[in-house]
Amino acid sequence: MDIIFLTKIALSLTAILFVLIYFLFIKPSAEEKKKKEKKKKKVSKPKKKIDTDLKHLISIVKDKTITSKTLKETLELIIKYHGTIPNKIGSNNHPNFVMYEDVIFAICRHPNTNSTIITQFISSLEKKNENYKPQINDALTRGLNSRGF
Repeated sequence: MDIIFLTKIALSLTAILFVLIYFLFIKPSAEEKKKKEKKKKKVSKPKKKIDTDLKHLISIVKDKTITSKTLKETLELIIKYHGTIPNKIGSNNHPNFVMYEDVIFAICRHPNTNSTIITQFISSLEKKNENYKPQINDALTRGLNSRGF
């Protein structure tokens, strides 16, 4: 009877050992999945809302302290959200064209600009506004001449 009793105890302890090993190795991976899901939720916070108002973007371009990377990103936002200039009124330019001239003058005079930034902006603006090509080129020429080298 002692041998049977010892065998039953050994089998029950072995069963308990397997159950504990199961919980030791299987349960943490389920908890880790929950932790990873929580991290993903934390990581996927919504980004800051970008102010795409044309006047605000122009004020950023006119800021002489911004880097060329920020300048380039701001000009890309201008093209993306405000790239199309309203149609001409008869033979005259639309009154809003003055804002686009200001942008061209500002990027020409900016201390952190380069030829790549200027040409990309001008070519993108001309592609979206075929009927304003001469006026854009004229504004570019006046902006480059106003740099005062």
